[in-house]
Amino acid sequence: MDWDFLQVSTEQVQALAREYRMWVVLGSNHRLTGKHKPHNSLYVIDDKGRLVDRYDKMFCTGKNTKDGDLAHYSPGEKFVTFDVRGVRCGLLICHDFRYPELFREYKRRGVELMLVSFHNARGTKEVHEKYMIYVPPTLQGAAASNYFWISASNGTARHAWPSFVVNAEGVIIDRARPHRPAVLINTIDTKVKLFDASVAWRDRCMTGVLHSGTLVEDPRSKDRTAL
Repeated sequence: MDWDFLQVSTEQVQALAREYRMWVVLGSNHRLTGKHKPHNSLYVIDDKGRLVDRYDKMFCTGKNTKDGDLAHYSPGEKFVTFDVRGVRCGLLICHDFRYPELFREYKRRGVELMLVSFHNARGTKEVHEKYMIYVPPTLQGAAASNYFWISASNGTARHAWPSFVVNAEGVIIDRARPHRPAVLINTIDTKVKLFDASVAWRDRCMTGVLHSGTLVEDPRSKDRTAL
């Protein structure tokens, strides 16, 4: 990495955020000391241009330190939340989306909007087709089961699935054109009432009570080999 150039470029983004009074979540690399590999990160820049937090990808790809992301990056461990105009936001990066435990923990922290940043691009057509099969449904399921909104951003290179936005009902409400630079502008209204199938028991489930209603004491309930 050209760290000096990266710092100058990041400061330019901070200046634009301050000029336009806009919050920005910026994908980047974060340098560490010595021989430690950098983090794969998202910088949180507020509408005054200040760097207020940083999320480091927790689940880097790879089976060991010489494979996948782990050959180049050090994993992080911190959940990051921040509030913008009364909406609590949370952050994940790419492969993190494979772990529903991360989404659930963000739900515990009161998150209403997840910002999930990807770089699924420049692969083969076959790999792209697989991503198209499982990325949107996985995020739709995460949105619906946790009742929060999700913004999924991706690159626009060839064989990249297009960025999209999912509401808390699990419905994709906007999607960019594939392989074209685009800006998606959506209203995130967390006060609107959408269908939430698990609202009655979700909070209790998250405390470890894994059933609805009241359990019964009945010998026929306990006998699992009887008709």
